[in-house]
Amino acid sequence: MNPKELWKATLGEIELQISKPNFSTWLKNSELVERNEREGVALVGLPNNFAKEWVRNRYHKLILGSLRNLDSSIRNVDYVVLTGVREVPARVATTKVPAATPLTDERSQLPITELKVDPLTNLNPRYTFDTFIVGSSNELAYAAIQAVIGAVGKKYNPLFIYGGVGLGKTHLLQAAGNTISKNVGGRNRVLYVSSEKFINDVVWAVRNKRMEDVKKKYRDVDVLIIDDIQFIGGKTTTELEFFYTFNALYEHSKQIIISSDRPPAAIPTLEERLRSRFEGGMIADITYPDYEMRLAILRAKLQELGTPLDDKVLTHIAAKVQKNIRELEGVLNKVLFFHQHKGGVDVKKLDEIINETTQVTAKNVSASDVIKTVAEFFEVPITDLTQRSRKQEVVEPRQIAMFLLRDLLKLSYPHIGEKLGKRDHTTAIHAYEKINKELSQNPALNQKIMLIKERVYK
Repeated sequence: MNPKELWKATLGEIELQISKPNFSTWLKNSELVERNEREGVALVGLPNNFAKEWVRNRYHKLILGSLRNLDSSIRNVDYVVLTGVREVPARVATTKVPAATPLTDERSQLPITELKVDPLTNLNPRYTFDTFIVGSSNELAYAAIQAVIGAVGKKYNPLFIYGGVGLGKTHLLQAAGNTISKNVGGRNRVLYVSSEKFINDVVWAVRNKRMEDVKKKYRDVDVLIIDDIQFIGGKTTTELEFFYTFNALYEHSKQIIISSDRPPAAIPTLEERLRSRFEGGMIADITYPDYEMRLAILRAKLQELGTPLDDKVLTHIAAKVQKNIRELEGVLNKVLFFHQHKGGVDVKKLDEIINETTQVTAKNVSASDVIKTVAEFFEVPITDLTQRSRKQEVVEPRQIAMFLLRDLLKLSYPHIGEKLGKRDHTTAIHAYEKINKELSQNPALNQKIMLIKERVYK
């Protein structure tokens, strides 16, 4: 793999191991500047000194380990700043590399941190509907997006799309923004931002007494797309500014498209008036992709890369990796690496790659973490789960806790039964099998499991 391909595969692996906000904040705009094969040193570029030091202190071992999984010749990692003249260590390179030009929003002079995107819209042109696979898990959200594209600001406003991590929300939102912008030759002013970016802009404006710049940037558009809105919950100033921005756009029939990892009613820290605004529009969910859709995604990805691979490998991956599109792509990237550099993979190695990719996050989670998270999610006392409570409202939480202890931590059934009310192992087996069977038939249960898992790993 060239440095770009290697770093893309590395980020795909890292993204599965840290929270989405941390990944977006610290690593999304990084790049692999150079790979010195003779000395075994990889040079990673970050947008500023603060990011460089933070990543070096917090994520060095994770980055080095992920790089070594893909390229065993790498023995160390160094870090440089991409803005200005890159600080290239003498032992890695002797020439100075020109920096990337910082992007600025011409409408408001607020800094934009995303690279490789349109500086006015924050849209990445690689996200299109041509590469978006539609299936039973996302057909409602896709249909709603298409309706919005056909009648911007007039139908399904606001449009609220929710679903778990790695299910394609960002792809869908960005593809919508790109299509809307192209349909009218750019006359519709589209702006896409993550909620983290919106929060950062509000903080920046408050500190610098430039709130008018924020208002101009976010209200002087025809289509506002906000990704992962749940993160503004509990941030009073940000919520207030978004509330006024929402009203200003809505009153002028400007389109608002929002995504979240959960429906409005399930964002506990969100102000009631904002929740009411979100629920006043169209709400569509994206759930886990079924087998046919997972296989279609893998085939489409291969076609995009122009790389051949035995269809039996794809069907095996699609059957095993069931709940996350990013995990699918992560497994595929590793398999392609082994095919290109190691001569291929057998079934044993393929299963090993799948297990490493899909279960890596379970290493730092304890049984107590899972039980505590389930109790908090359902707002029941932990003692009701861990003692022999017969309250009806505890039945489902306890069964879900049993399922997760088995699914995430691979605990034995007797141990699970002992942990949750000193029950017989057959009770734990029944709970696991019941929840596992219902997952493919019950979208609401699917959503609960997905949200609890995400809380466990935050």
